[in-house]
Amino acid sequence: MTATDRLVVVGASLAGLRACETARSRGFAGPITLVGAETGAPYDRPPLSKKLLAGEWDAERIRLRKSDELAALDLELRAGVRAVELDTRAARLTLDDGTTLPYDGLVIATGAEPRRLPGQPDLDGVVELRTLADSLALRGRLRPGHRLTVIGAGFIGLEVAATATQAGCRVTVLEGAPAPMIRGLGPALGQAVATVHPRHGVDLRCGVAVDGIEGSSGVVRAVRLADGQRVESDTVLVAIGVRPSIDWLATSGLALGDGVVCDATLRTSAERVFAAGDCARWDHELFGEEMRVEHWTNAAEQGAAAAANLLGTLAGEPAEPYRAVPFFWSDQFERRIQFVGRAHGDDEIRVIAGDLDGDFAALYGYGGRLRGVLGVNLPKVVMPYRRLLAERVSWADALRHADA
Repeated sequence: MTATDRLVVVGASLAGLRACETARSRGFAGPITLVGAETGAPYDRPPLSKKLLAGEWDAERIRLRKSDELAALDLELRAGVRAVELDTRAARLTLDDGTTLPYDGLVIATGAEPRRLPGQPDLDGVVELRTLADSLALRGRLRPGHRLTVIGAGFIGLEVAATATQAGCRVTVLEGAPAPMIRGLGPALGQAVATVHPRHGVDLRCGVAVDGIEGSSGVVRAVRLADGQRVESDTVLVAIGVRPSIDWLATSGLALGDGVVCDATLRTSAERVFAAGDCARWDHELFGEEMRVEHWTNAAEQGAAAAANLLGTLAGEPAEPYRAVPFFWSDQFERRIQFVGRAHGDDEIRVIAGDLDGDFAALYGYGGRLRGVLGVNLPKVVMPYRRLLAERVSWADALRHADA
């Protein structure tokens, strides 16, 4: 790209910001426009369910960059506007304020949005958690004795449950699956990790079906279960996962399918358009599968990789496959949960340190290979395995490494 070329990045969160920073660090001197649906400067999302929600941090503390750091990037920040249409043939983006942005290179990093329950009512007290405004609004409701019901025992739901319990709330968590965090950790270890919640007084119920949310006078009153039980509630957090924010791309001609479909280099089906972060679904050569990853580390690393590959491609250089090993963490009460790799669902599991009643680390193996490593409060055990996963270490060699 030359100094007269225009780079446009859609999505002003972590992946989008990292794309802008990478372009500048690699010498791109042309104009960069960063488009974001939320007002204000980009901010960090993990504290929304923890430190910010607890009131321990204020909003300024979670800003990803200080004002002078943003200024040094020389961006045109279009905050508070949404992209509504993409014309890949004309290389033009349309925003909801009616303006259009031509581009020579485009990075799509529009993230994801909360899933809603079928027929979810619009009642005061039925909330979701994705944005800074969501977190601040929920924080204002948490107080001793407040009855919070969380629908969904994934990482966000359980992080909020822990934060609210520590604020004195009476918390019930409802999960349709047989175990918490089943998607990320599998049933056995998801259950083992979540035992910390009942110990702190959380009413954690798995294998239950939500039949509806009840209210009166426009205010939520209870969650109704399929077996007829009612869970009296002052606030109901719907935390049943997210969906990629790609509806605005319906007429773009891009290949879509639970995300923006990319090749191994994060290139989309359109020329000069790459994707990154929660909205990107790409072919991960290391694990031999298409995947979409909704975690902080992936957004940071993928945003940088997408921008680097975009600039390289436009310079006639070969693009590099994005092969980073997924890594995520979660803080729940006194437990720091860390996972590297990718759980398969039918993995062989071997506990290599500690025991399931306390701090522990475990390996996940499938098809003769190490697939993932889980640790609870054991970062020094877990993190070296990220390199071994990148080297496609065998299951036997992983076990030997654990015994060494």
